Parts: sequence; structure tokens; C-alpha cells
Amino acid sequence: MTEFGAESTSVLIMFLMAQRPPEISVDSILQNLDLENVADEQVRQILVILLNRIEQLESKVKTLEAENQQLRDENNRLKGEQGKPNIKPNRPKSNQKNHSSEQERKKPETHQKSSKNDQIKIDREEILVIPKEQLPSDAEFKGYEDVIVQDINLGTDNVLFRKQKYYSPTEGKTYLAEIPPGYEGQFGPSLKALSISLYYGGNMTEGKLLEFFSDIGISLSAGQLSNLLIKKQEDFHKQKTEILYAGLESSPWQHFDQTHARVKGQNYNCNVVCNPLYTVYHTTQKKDRLTVLDALLSGRERQYLLNTEAFELLEFWHVPLKIITLLKQLPQGVRLTEANFLELLSILLPDLGVQQRSRVLEATAIAAYHSQTEWPVVQVLVCDDAPQFKLLTTDIALCWVHDGRHYKKLRPAVAYHQKLLDEFLDKYWDYYRQLRTYREQPTPELAQILRKRFHELFSTMTGYWDLDERIRRTLDKEAELLLVLEHPELPLHNNPAELGARTMVLRRNISYGTQTTEGTQAWDTFLSLVATTRKLGVSFFEYVRDTRSVKPPAYRLCKLGEIRRLALIIEEQAISHPLGWSWSTSLFLSPDY
Repeated sequence: MTEFGAESTSVLIMFLMAQRPPEISVDSILQNLDLENVADEQVRQILVILLNRIEQLESKVKTLEAENQQLRDENNRLKGEQGKPNIKPNRPKSNQKNHSSEQERKKPETHQKSSKNDQIKIDREEILVIPKEQLPSDAEFKGYEDVIVQDINLGTDNVLFRKQKYYSPTEGKTYLAEIPPGYEGQFGPSLKALSISLYYGGNMTEGKLLEFFSDIGISLSAGQLSNLLIKKQEDFHKQKTEILYAGLESSPWQHFDQTHARVKGQNYNCNVVCNPLYTVYHTTQKKDRLTVLDALLSGRERQYLLNTEAFELLEFWHVPLKIITLLKQLPQGVRLTEANFLELLSILLPDLGVQQRSRVLEATAIAAYHSQTEWPVVQVLVCDDAPQFKLLTTDIALCWVHDGRHYKKLRPAVAYHQKLLDEFLDKYWDYYRQLRTYREQPTPELAQILRKRFHELFSTMTGYWDLDERIRRTLDKEAELLLVLEHPELPLHNNPAELGARTMVLRRNISYGTQTTEGTQAWDTFLSLVATTRKLGVSFFEYVRDTRSVKPPAYRLCKLGEIRRLALIIEEQAISHPLGWSWSTSLFLSPDY
């Protein structure tokens, strides 16, 4: 207030006192204050500044209170006492923080119930007969009335295989009949498939699976069940790699998200890559830019390349010229393995700092990724604005829902600011719905109109400082948020990847985490297969039991050959429903049309 002097302060105090009857509190006045009713411009400006100062101080007080409580708890812990228990208060649902935007961005649609009988597989038919003694003499047969009843058989199918055995004295050799495919070991293919299906697809724990099998008469130990779920799954791991390759080939854009994972009691990171045809998981120890690159490469051996693009990235990251000059002494345009490149760096730049070393590795790895041709290169990542996603691809399409969450996280203490926030969010989601309409019927003329409206909307100044700063940050992301105007098939949000991450979170909540590298790999593979089969309309249980019979290697358990490889299904659906059609037309290639 010192900026305005004593006179302005007196004017403000007189104004507030004049507005307050004796029985009304200052808090009540603040909550009912509407600056549009203040005629004096100078007083209005002072009120705007003071209200924003109230917001800043409220936020600061809450932060300091939380920090102070943490320090008290730590002090008590060091004294051998207990800190304040973290008991959440009972609050009405309306007061709980909700960052969802489902109601604002979506219009309710009328639900129409459809018949499911056409999708039911009929295993057997049974004709129900009316006893003749119950019918009158003149009853005429009028056909049948069909009723479908679904049921299931759960029971053992234990087999004693008596393998014929012959011995040839002349050859000195014993001949033994082969066991049918899928029956290797002590357990048959249906039991193996059901174990995998219920654990990964049904989110059951190993303990509950053991109880379930025991109830139906299967003798199975905890160790045997664990082996069925994670060991000797190399064929499935190869299938997951095939799915990622076909998925990356199916579209120039891909969804990407990350979530926490637990391996051997340590914090790891699970990367989710997907599009409408597939979902693949890849768990790593870190979540940096090189980790994202590893996930896009399906864990293939990382390569490094010094070329023009690598040096441009180094200059962009302001790596010292001295380091760039020394790097030019290394082989140029030659792909190097990680071991070879690190050895060269240790000889040429032994004192390279941690951050500079990271930048060198990132720049050369990105350059190698973009220049190779044996693995599909992603052109656009649909993701949030985390720094590790940037510069890996030609473009980034940011998630509108994620950006909208930043507005939902604003918690104004003053009712007038809440009103300003609500009014702006109405305009925000109205613009979002206009983009959805544009995706259905895109034209260059409409793209120009929407680009102009974007500038108008996100150049708004409301007087609520936190909101204005949030609006400015959205304006700075124009290129990433409006990439959909150039490529209308791009999604406006990253919900598919976030839903995929939620699947891993659910698995983590049920089973906490994995204890071995083999178990982690099995989680990634089978959760990938579960998500992909469901997107393609394939039964995960039947897929696990089945196999392709045309060409080796043979995947899955029973080797029946009834379900084709998922990668082939992805390729076919990508042809019939192209996910990157705008990349092949000149209509939407330039943002200046």
C-alpha cells in the first residue's frame, strides 16, 4: 500500500467502512465485493492490487503452515516422539478438490441401450419339449421361441498321458510319443492361460489365484504359480516388440505418459506409449529424456551420432563452445555404441560436468534416433508439457485437458476472483468444443478463425493476477496446443495414455510392485497385451491360449492358429483407418494458410 501513499490508503479504508454495516464482517464484504460496481477508477485499481495481495498472502500462509507442521513433526521425530497424525478431515464432496473437466468440456449424450445377444457365442443348442399329455388335442406347432442363457463350466481337466514307448535294438534308440503342444511341464495350456488372464487381465493377486485354483481342485504352489506368470515368456516379449513396431508404423503421432512404479522396493518409472490401436508399457529406472527415447525404441541398444543435428542441439542448450570444438575431433556421421561413445568421451573430455555430459549424450542419441531407418521414428508426441518430452520429435501436441487442470488448481480466496475464474473457464471449454467440431469437418478458413480466436481469448486481462499469469502461459504454448489446426486427426487430449498409466497404478496398488527384472518385464509385456487385445476387440484369454501356425516362431500356448498376430491386425486397421492422413496432403501443412 505504500505505493499509493497515506491519502489513497485513507480513501480505501473510508470506502470499506462505508460499505460495512456494523453487523457485517470484513470477510463477508470481501466475499460479496464486485469491482464492477466501484465507480472511482483509482479506488478500483487499489482494490485490484489489494485483492491480489490477499490471494498471494493466503497462498503463502498455507505454504508456511504446511512447512511449519513438517518441521514440528521432524523435531518431534528427532526427540523420539510422534508427529501430528495425517488424518484427513471429513468434508462434503462439494468442498473436495476436483481437477476434472469432464462436465465443462463434454456435452451429455443420450444413452441408447443396444442388444448384446448378437455378440454372444452359442456353444450348444437344446430343444425344450412340452410333454404331449400337457397339450390339448388341437394344439398346433408354431416353431420355437429362442432364449439365450449364458453359463460357464469351471472344473478340472487333469490328463494322464500314456506316451507310447518303443525301442529299436538295431539302432540302439528309444522312441517316445510327443506330448501335445502347450502341455509342457505339470500344467496344461488352459490353466496357464487362465492364470495369466486372471492375474494381468482381471487384476487378481497371486494369493487369491491360489485360493481360486484350490477351490476347483488344482494342486498348485505359490512358487509354481509365480513361475507360470513370469518365467519362460520370451515369445510373449517378442510379440510385445512386434506390437510396438506396428503401432509406431501405424501413425506419425503417438500418445506418451509416465507414472511411478516399484521394483525391488525402489522407485522406478513406467512409460506408456499408445494410439487407438495399441498400448505398450516399458518400465525404467529413470524418467529423463533418454528414458523416453528408450521407451520409443522398445529398449533397443542406444546409439550415438555426431552430425549437424547433434551440434545444433548442443548450441541450443548453450553447451560451451570449447566442448563443441573438442567433440568435432571425434568421428563424424558414424554410429557408435554406448560403450564406445562413453570411452571416447572419457578420453577426450575426462572432466566433463554432469549436466554437460547429459546434454552431449541426449543430443547425440536424438540425432542417431532421427537418422536411423530400421525402426519407426515418431514425428509428434501427444503429451503434457514435461521437459523430458521436448526435442525428441519434430513437434509436440500438448494436452488441452492437462492445460485446463492448471486453471482448476487455482483456489481463489476472494469470491470476485472465483467469479472471474469461472467466467474464463466457460470461455476456455467453449473454445475447446470449437476445436472438437473443427476436427470433424476441418477447413483452412475455419482454422484461421480458430487461430484468431485463440489469440483473442488468451490475451485476456482479468485483473486476477494468478489467472492472468496462467492465461499468459497458455498463450506461450500456442504452437503445441494448435498443432491440431495443421493435423486435424491429432487428439486434443492425452487421456488414452493417462488411462493406460492408471492401469499400471491399479496393478501397483494391488500387488505393490515387482521383485525381479524378469517379473518387471512380464508385467510390462502382459499388461501391454491386455490393453492391445481390448483395443483390437480380441479376447485376451483366447489370445494367450492360441498361437499363429503359419510361420515360426510360434507364440502363445496352445498353437491352434485361430487368432492372427496382433501386429498384423494393427497393420490392417491402420490401412483401413489411417491415423495420419493429413501428413499426405498439402491442405493443412502450413500454419500460415
